[in-house]
Amino acid sequence: MTNTSLAAGEQLLDLFDRLRKLAFGQHPLQDGGVTLPQLTLLDWLATAPGCHSQELADGLELTAPTVSVGVRRLEAAGLLERQPDPQDGRAIQLFLTTQGQELYQRARAFRQDKMQLLLKGLTPEEQVTLLTLLAQAVSSAEEEAEVRI
Repeated sequence: MTNTSLAAGEQLLDLFDRLRKLAFGQHPLQDGGVTLPQLTLLDWLATAPGCHSQELADGLELTAPTVSVGVRRLEAAGLLERQPDPQDGRAIQLFLTTQGQELYQRARAFRQDKMQLLLKGLTPEEQVTLLTLLAQAVSSAEEEAEVRI
């Protein structure tokens, strides 16, 4: 890695740290006792209701025991529930509860507001440029990651 790309990487890391710290109002997780990793589980379940634990683990590239612990904690918090799979009586499907859906929606709205605040300082053309370049960078990183596997 060249000094220029190293410096750019450090700048990007700094920007992501600043973005993470950018806050206004109260984050929805502050009251719920839910961690950011648990929010990741909620995010997945919101988009894949009825999935099985293994599907959740595979989708998030986590181990089954890690997901199992997270699922138990979210269940204890009343944010998700397990239901028997009607297609396979031995399997269990995972669903967000009403409370889990509400927390997911609040967290999603919080993040969207944060992104809108970020984009607000840019013209529409600059927003398109930023989003295009970020999408290009992410796609390139994804391709590089696939090559390394």
